[in-house]
Amino acid sequence: METKFLLNEISLPVKYLKGVGEKRAEILASLGIKQIEDLLQYYPRIYQDRRHIKHIFNLVDGEKETLQGTIIGHHKSRLPRRKIELLKVIISDGTGYASLLFFNQPKMEKYLTKGLKLIISGRIRRFHGETQITDFEYEVLHEEENELLHHNRIVPIYPLTQDISPSIGQRLIRTTVKKALDTYSPQLIEIFPEEILSKHQLPDIKFAFNNIHFPTSWTAYKSARARLIFEEFFLLQLALGLTKKKVEEEKGIKFQTDFKLLTSFVHSLPFTLTQAQKRVIKEILADMGSEVPMNRLLHGDVGAGKTVVAACAAVTAYENGYQTAIMAPTEILAEQHSLNIHRLLSPLGIKVALLTSSIKKSEREEILTQIKNGEVNIAIGTHALIQEGVEFKKLGLCVIDEQHRFGVIQRAELKNKAKEACKGICPDVLVMTATPIPRTLALTLYGDLDTSVIDELPPNRQKVITKCRSEKDLPKIFAFIKEEIKNGRQVYLVYPLVEESKELELKAATRMFKELQKNAFPGFKLGLLHGQIKSDEKAQVMKDFHNKEIDILVSTTVIEVGIDVPNASIMLIEHAERFGLAQLHQLRGRVGRGAHKSYCILVTKKTIADLVNSGLPINPQEDPDSTILKAAKRLATMCQTSNGFEIAQVDLELRGAGEFFGTRQHGILKLKLGNIIYDAKWLEPARQEAFNLLDNDPSLKAYPSISKTFDYQYRDKLGLVEIG
Repeated sequence: METKFLLNEISLPVKYLKGVGEKRAEILASLGIKQIEDLLQYYPRIYQDRRHIKHIFNLVDGEKETLQGTIIGHHKSRLPRRKIELLKVIISDGTGYASLLFFNQPKMEKYLTKGLKLIISGRIRRFHGETQITDFEYEVLHEEENELLHHNRIVPIYPLTQDISPSIGQRLIRTTVKKALDTYSPQLIEIFPEEILSKHQLPDIKFAFNNIHFPTSWTAYKSARARLIFEEFFLLQLALGLTKKKVEEEKGIKFQTDFKLLTSFVHSLPFTLTQAQKRVIKEILADMGSEVPMNRLLHGDVGAGKTVVAACAAVTAYENGYQTAIMAPTEILAEQHSLNIHRLLSPLGIKVALLTSSIKKSEREEILTQIKNGEVNIAIGTHALIQEGVEFKKLGLCVIDEQHRFGVIQRAELKNKAKEACKGICPDVLVMTATPIPRTLALTLYGDLDTSVIDELPPNRQKVITKCRSEKDLPKIFAFIKEEIKNGRQVYLVYPLVEESKELELKAATRMFKELQKNAFPGFKLGLLHGQIKSDEKAQVMKDFHNKEIDILVSTTVIEVGIDVPNASIMLIEHAERFGLAQLHQLRGRVGRGAHKSYCILVTKKTIADLVNSGLPINPQEDPDSTILKAAKRLATMCQTSNGFEIAQVDLELRGAGEFFGTRQHGILKLKLGNIIYDAKWLEPARQEAFNLLDNDPSLKAYPSISKTFDYQYRDKLGLVEIG
C-alpha cells in the first residue's frame, strides 16, 4: 500500500536524496535547506520563459528579452575618468552579435571562456550601433545533460547567495528539486476538503508544488501560487482565531460600567467628545462589562483623541477598585501621557505616577511601594513598568500605546504582571496606535483583536498645509517663520541627527541649534531637544515650549509622538527624504492642534523637490532600486493627503510588511510565498474559511490533516500570537 504523508512529515535529511550527499547538503543548509520539506518549499524568486528564444537581430531596444548564443570573444577597457574596468563577453547566435557587460569583474573572463553556450535573459540596450545586455541572468548550457529541465519551458530561477559554492548553481538546485518532486509529491496529502478547493477554484497540493517549481503554463503557475498562498494565510488566520477563542475562554474581570464618576468626568471635560470617541468608549465599556477579557486595538489618527478614551477606561477600572498600567515606547510620550492624564483625572482624586528608567532611585523606590500597596491608581511608564521589582496590588487594565514599537514579549510581560496581581484573572487589554494600519495588515497581524477606529478628528483640528521645498528656498522659509513668530506662533525645526556624522552629509540638531541662533534667528528664543538630553532637562524644555518661553524648538524625531502644543503652527523638516512616511505623518501631527492656520514644510534635495512639485505621477516600481523615486513618492504623498490610512497604505507598498512594523513585530509573519500587500485578495477568503472551521469544530477533530499541519507550523508561536 502506498504511503501518504503531510508535507511537514517529510523530515528526511536532504543529503539522502540521490545526487546530493554530505558536502552538497552542507552547502544547501546555508540556504536553509536541511530536509526534503525545506527543498520543496524553496520557492523560485523569478522565472524565465525559455519557450520563446529571440534571435539577436530581432532584439528590441529597452525590452527584457531571452536569447541563446555562443561566446566568441572578450573585450576589456577602462571607462574614462572613472575607476571602472569594463569586460564585454561577446556572443553570437548566427544572426548577429551582442555583448554582456561586466563592471569590475575581471574574473568572469576566466569563467566564461570561448565556445561556451549561454542562455541569457536581460535588458537590451542599443549603444553606438552595438547590442548590449545589462541587468541579466545567464546560464551555461551543457549538451550532455537533460536539457528538458532547463530549456524550452518556463524555467525557475532560485535565490542563491553570492558566497555560495560554485558547485551549487541553478541547474543543480533545479535537478535536486525535480528529484524531490518526482519522489515525494505523488504521496502528498491534501489538507483542505474538496468543497473549500472547489469554492475558491484552487488546485490540489500535488499540482501546486509541481507547478510552483516547473509551471506548464503561466495559468498553471498562477493557480499553483494561489493554492500555496491560500494555505499560508489560512494557517495564520487559524492561529489568530484559536488565540481569540483562547482569550475568550480565560477568566476575566466583569467591571461595573454604570458608576456616576465616569459620567461626571466626561461632563467636566473642557471640550465635547466627537461621535467617534463616544462610539469607541461605548465599545470599550461593553468589553469591560463582559466576563470575557477585553483584547481591543484602538486606531486613531494623530490628534484623534485616544488619550481621553483611555482615561475613560481607566476611570472605570478605578471605580471598580482596580489599577491601570499605561505603557508607552519613549520617555517623552510617557511623560506627556502622565501630564495629560494627571491634569484630567487628579480632580477626581485619582493618583497618577510616572515610572521610567531615568527616575532617581529614591523616588523610584517610593513609587514602587505605592504601586504595590495600591496607593497609585494609574501607573504610566516605559518598559520600566515590566522590569523586575514592579508589583501591582490589583492591576485590571493594561493600556499599551504605540504598541507596534514594543516586542511581543514585552507586552506579554505586562499582561502577566496583571495576572499575578489578580491571582490568575486575565486583565483587560487595550492597545492603541496613531500609526494607521492598512486593513490587510490589521487582519494579518491583529486578527485576534477586536478593532475600534476613531475616524473623526476634533472640530478644532486644522488641516495642515504641506509643501515640499529645496534648500535654496530656506531664506524665504526662514523669513516666513519670523513673520509667524511675530504673530505669536511657535515653530518646530526637525533634523535627522543629534550630532554630525563623518559618514553622512546631514545637518545635525546640535550644530544647527547654535548656527540658527547666531545667524538665522538672532533675537528669537530657541530651545534644543533630542534623545541624549537628560530626562529632567527634556521636561523643562517641553514645559518652556508649552508656556511660550521658546519660539523655535530645534529637535530630532523625539517629538514624533506625544507632544501637544496648540500654539505651534509650523513644522519644518530638513532632509525630509531621510524620514519614513509614518514618521513624517506623526511629525506633521504636532502642528494644527490649535485654532491657527498651520504648515508642514518638507525640505529636501532639489532633484526630489522638482519631482514632487512637477505634478507628474511618481512610480517607484519603474526602478525599484531608485532611492530618489521612493523618496519623491513619500514626500508627494505627504503633500497630497492628510488621511493616515492612505498614507499607511503607500508606506506599506513602499516598504513591505516587515519594515512597516520592524523585525520585532514581524516574527509571526514569516510567510514563505505570500505577500500580504500584493496577495491581499486571498486574505479575507482564507480568514473566513479559518473562522468558519473553528466555529463548527473548535478542536479541529474532523480535520486531522489541518490540525497536524497547523500544530507543526505554529506550535512555538501561539503563546506570542496570543498577546496580539
